[in-house]
Amino acid sequence: MKEKLSPSSRISPSSGPLLFVVMDGIGIGQKDEWDAVFAARTPTLDWLMSSAACRSIRAKGTAVGLPSDADMGNSEVGHNALGAGRVIEQGAKLVNKAIETGSIFKSAAWRTAAERCGRGGALHFIGLLSDGNVHSHQDHLHALIEQAAKEGFPRVCIHTLLDGRDVPETSALIYIEKLEALLARLNASGNRIFRIASGGGRMITTMDRYGADWRIVERGWNAHVHGIGRGFSSAREAIETFRAEKTGIADQFLPPFVVSEGGKPVGAMHDGDAVIFYNFRGDRALEISQAFEAKGAFDKFDRGKVPDLSYSGMTLYDGDLKIPNSYLVPPPEIDRTISEYLANTGVTQYAMSETQKFGHVTYFWNGNRSGKFDEKSETYEEILSDRVPFEQRPWMKAAEITDRTIEVLRAGSHRFIRINYANGDMVGHSGDMNATVVAVETVDLCLARLRAAIDQVDGTLVALADHGNADDMIERDGKGRPKFNPDSSPVRRTSHSLNPVPFIIYRPKQLLSLRKDLPQAGLTNVAATVLELLGFQPPAHYEPSMLD
Repeated sequence: MKEKLSPSSRISPSSGPLLFVVMDGIGIGQKDEWDAVFAARTPTLDWLMSSAACRSIRAKGTAVGLPSDADMGNSEVGHNALGAGRVIEQGAKLVNKAIETGSIFKSAAWRTAAERCGRGGALHFIGLLSDGNVHSHQDHLHALIEQAAKEGFPRVCIHTLLDGRDVPETSALIYIEKLEALLARLNASGNRIFRIASGGGRMITTMDRYGADWRIVERGWNAHVHGIGRGFSSAREAIETFRAEKTGIADQFLPPFVVSEGGKPVGAMHDGDAVIFYNFRGDRALEISQAFEAKGAFDKFDRGKVPDLSYSGMTLYDGDLKIPNSYLVPPPEIDRTISEYLANTGVTQYAMSETQKFGHVTYFWNGNRSGKFDEKSETYEEILSDRVPFEQRPWMKAAEITDRTIEVLRAGSHRFIRINYANGDMVGHSGDMNATVVAVETVDLCLARLRAAIDQVDGTLVALADHGNADDMIERDGKGRPKFNPDSSPVRRTSHSLNPVPFIIYRPKQLLSLRKDLPQAGLTNVAATVLELLGFQPPAHYEPSMLD
């Protein structure tokens, strides 16, 4: 696509750059004591929301291409929506459709697994076990297992990654029990052995992203592939033992485990086996996929003897790098993103975040595309994240991001600058209320510095969130009332919220206004709004601009 943007005279662009700030995970909550955004001291955000152009927008469910409005948004689909400018059917919805139509079982990836199992190999499923519907959904796994039984696969091994992040933090046994019931039913009705083989908490085992800590992948590799790890008779025993040994530990941080019998793992991988990684979201699937698919030398960790396996992902996790080579469901095709249009038009762009969200302002923003659209006009910069629990350093790398952003603003060489502050999301996932308050206050302090810099360069500041998280730190019942444990402590919420998010436009010399006739406006309306602020006519297929 080489389409260029046409100029528009409806809104005059500022003389300085447009700075686009994603305050990741900072939504608009109920403003009670469990709302860390409300509890935080945020003079800059408060002023912007009351004195600049501001409104709330949707960042969940159907507004970002997910199956229903009961589905919480997330950073990946959020940045896809921001960059695409229109609603794109996302991973969960595509997988649902592929299962409903049966096309998933006609894929080359599934047929390859069937051939291997027909020759006596085992089928291994690895993935996040929950109904969070952010990285995966247990219903997808159950459907795959049911089909494996229907087609007569002799052995199925499930390597369960425990959630506690997109679902209640100690809910793992709910999903384990449902899975075990399914396996028991299938094992009783046929000559087969289907069982859980290994697992571990998602932040400790397998699901690293952006190369932040390959040791996480190594732990998973050893447990899933080689059956190396602490042995237990069942996943339940592992979970209950870990909880007894460390009171209050969340599922996402449970150590890796291996299900064993007679001192031997029940589901180590062997030549002739097939492996399917059933997460549909790409960021935390890329590294384990690379470990399975790399031929010859592998410099991230010692894989030991690599069995002769076929490996497939639920979908294509990276279209440019072609990871994985084999997948069950074709990914969404997101072309004509805002950055592609800007690159074709010669608008200089700069994108930056720390490691935890760097892929969001680049890969996901660009429509699941790794490379740049134009090497000459685009600059990407990554600030390396700390390798410590985020609640221990809730400020993360916000100061470094701000320092560098101000330098770029003052240099004046980039017309469109986009950055992401990960604090509200990554610290919010910890469930630590006090740390999350500090995280939000950190972002607010950085916003104050950015606003001052925008004043100096006569630029435009656009600030918003991609989804909520820090705005709701407690689990609630169906009526929105907080839940408490028997000891009166709060049932901590570690997942994203369903709340709307703020959308703010600030110009030092001009007060703009936003339309009131778009009550259902969401993240997909942002691209057209940004293009008008830059002085361009939005493409006709984009959702309408929110500028009045």
